[in-house]
Amino acid sequence: MAIGELVKSADYKSEKHVPVIVLPEKIVSGEAFTVEVSVGKEIAHPNTTEHFINWISVYFKPESGNLINVARFEYMAHGEAVAGANQGPAHADPCSTFKLKLTQPGKLIATSYCNIHGLWESETDVKF
Repeated sequence: MAIGELVKSADYKSEKHVPVIVLPEKIVSGEAFTVEVSVGKEIAHPNTTEHFINWISVYFKPESGNLINVARFEYMAHGEAVAGANQGPAHADPCSTFKLKLTQPGKLIATSYCNIHGLWESETDVKF
């Protein structure tokens, strides 16, 4: 079985596990721009001790060339505590922002991992 057979995808407006990529309206070749990735944009993901998003990775696939891993974010606090599940003082929200500079058009692909529901992906075109 190939890992691609295990990856799930859906419309983020109806599925809380899909990573969402937000880009500026205009991207200029060679100039840095802000990328936001998140899970639970329209439908909140619970992010509890029992059910959480562990990480989001972002890749760039230029129109010609190999896939490049450009960012990875781990979310480590899910309300764990000695007092019990979801009693802890910290809960990480799976939302991150970073700067990226590209010199070729292509696709940004985000993957996210839920400890219960597995691996999810989405993609968006990058045009200049």
